[in-house]
Amino acid sequence: MSADINLLRNIGIIAHIDAGKTTVTERMLYLSGAKHRVGRVDHGTTDTDDDPEEQERGITIFSACVRYRWDKYHINLLDTPGHVDFTAEVERCLRVLDGAVVVFSAREGVEAQSETVWRQADRYNVPRIVFINKMDREGADFDSVFNDIGPRLGGRPVAVELPVGQGPTHVKNPFRGVIDLVELKLLQFDPATEGKEVTQTDIPDELMDDALLWREQLLETVCEIDDDAMALVMEDQEVPVDVIRKALRKGCIEQTIQPVLCGSALHGIGVQPLMTAVGHYLPSPLDRPPVEGTNPKKPDQQLIRKPDPTEPFSALVFKILPAKTGDNYWIRIYSGQLKQNSRVYCPNRDKKENVAQLWQIHASKKERDGQTESLAAGDICCVIGPRFAITGDTLCDTQNQIELPSITFADTVLSMAIEPENTGDRKKLDDTLDMLRRQDPTFRAVDNEELGQTIISGMGELHLEVIQHRLTRDFGLNVKFYKPRVNYRETIGGKADVIGVCNRQMGANQMFARLSVRVSPLEDSSAKPIVFDRLPPDTLLQGDVRHAAIQELRDRAEGGGVLAGFPLSGIKLEAYDAEVSEEGGIEEVAFRIAAGDAFDKALEKAGPVLLEPIMKVEVTTPEDYMGELVGDLQQRRALIAATETRGAMTVITAHAPLKELFGYSSAVRSLSQGRAGSSMEPLGYQPAPKEDAHSFQF
Repeated sequence: MSADINLLRNIGIIAHIDAGKTTVTERMLYLSGAKHRVGRVDHGTTDTDDDPEEQERGITIFSACVRYRWDKYHINLLDTPGHVDFTAEVERCLRVLDGAVVVFSAREGVEAQSETVWRQADRYNVPRIVFINKMDREGADFDSVFNDIGPRLGGRPVAVELPVGQGPTHVKNPFRGVIDLVELKLLQFDPATEGKEVTQTDIPDELMDDALLWREQLLETVCEIDDDAMALVMEDQEVPVDVIRKALRKGCIEQTIQPVLCGSALHGIGVQPLMTAVGHYLPSPLDRPPVEGTNPKKPDQQLIRKPDPTEPFSALVFKILPAKTGDNYWIRIYSGQLKQNSRVYCPNRDKKENVAQLWQIHASKKERDGQTESLAAGDICCVIGPRFAITGDTLCDTQNQIELPSITFADTVLSMAIEPENTGDRKKLDDTLDMLRRQDPTFRAVDNEELGQTIISGMGELHLEVIQHRLTRDFGLNVKFYKPRVNYRETIGGKADVIGVCNRQMGANQMFARLSVRVSPLEDSSAKPIVFDRLPPDTLLQGDVRHAAIQELRDRAEGGGVLAGFPLSGIKLEAYDAEVSEEGGIEEVAFRIAAGDAFDKALEKAGPVLLEPIMKVEVTTPEDYMGELVGDLQQRRALIAATETRGAMTVITAHAPLKELFGYSSAVRSLSQGRAGSSMEPLGYQPAPKEDAHSFQF
């Protein structure tokens, strides 16, 4: 990559499914000269969707990294999935990116997963620009999408381009170009050259009024950001293009605005200005704050690393692709330099790791002839050699150690049982599941020795379906699959004070202990259980025995509830008093037993409650089918949260139990003759019907 880190851009393409992310990526690769033919999603010929499952379904499932040069800039681009089942791919990419391009469909606008990825970008403080795609589609509406970004996403969009027309060629005023509001020029793209040839001309008189109105809004925003621009406007002077771009870049990096562009990636209209905008407005690694971490040996000591090759080396592992020749570790280098055949330290595992090879990445593979001797701060690359690190772990200098914040992934919501057809496949199945766990941090696999089955868990039906296909098609395993089941949780309905007791004869010794425990529900029923040590300082229970009692409560809280052993959530446990025998000693085992007894009594007395996962469902449909779809949702115990009109379509937002949504996408197509679509994402947990809770009580 470039020796000048100022010219480096680490960006991601994020959006709702079918907004056109992969098509935008393909067009960028083609226009930059990184490839010589434009791949098509529907033909399965794109570079980033190179997995057979992706090509068959026509969607992105796994994030992919590509590199290209545009003008003077060097770009690392991560293409991410849009389906909610694979939102972890977006999470891990945004964790290491400096900027993002958010793609919206001009017809569908701001959709459910658009909100999810926008919130993810907010969480990681990622500056972003917006590309309103598919301006040549029936029902395209630039104004509607632009005006939705503020109220629905909390953003502040600033148009730097304006579409000329909208819709396909057969409408009265079809989409045929864009107006550059910064330079105040009309840009038209030659379809014969797939958008490579761009003609820049003066804006026709009939379009000038609209252009000047939008440019005035642009200049108002620029004046708020930049004092030099304000001074020029106050003196009634023209604001130079470089001053406008400087102000837009400042506002974008500070995340006070999001520059908005538009076009049609499928036909190459507006993509070249988008590529230029990536360089103009999105940050280089130097524009981002220094990365913060802690000293592994002194966790209270805060450390920082600047994006400077002379700083001690630090990097984050954000993706692992298993391979026979050695797992491919995708890392973002935050500081220092990394060389082949060097040793680094992984503080999360307290292990030293070897770096045998360094590779540049293309799609999901090592780039041909991409092996390199060394790489420096700011870059994204593939490392071969580590054995112990997992996704979210830090790699750093062995002498100047730092542990960077890890990546947090959502809990799984759906499980299914699987088992090999014969015992000979058991070892191969275990090895394959272990490999899939390393690759996908949201995939879980736990053996059930009583049933002889393995329980696999994922983020939804599609996620588990993809896992099934990989096991049978890619790895050739003969495996039985059983019906998916919902991942419930357990909590409590009220408060309770109990006393756990141990009064046992162990050989010649009489063990006695009492522990008083209070349990109460947390406001957030989906929060992890918390345990507090409220024992008085002057209690006889001290040292290892005291620690053992509290640790027993924590272990039991992490072990599951009393209804069916589902994970506990939304509970607080407080140990506030202890009593020991006046004659005997203070036994650690006795207090572990007393703590366990108190835990069981507390959950029973407080009233165990079964919680079921609730999904936010968004259905986009023509008005004609709205009644049937609403009726079907209500039969699925859904609460209709909102309905709104977006152009010619009606959007229904509902909250429904996951248990009732198996096969829902097929039902939507059936009820609407294939004209409606749906998406869903986890919303939270709520108490399940009593009959469901009773079915788990034995």
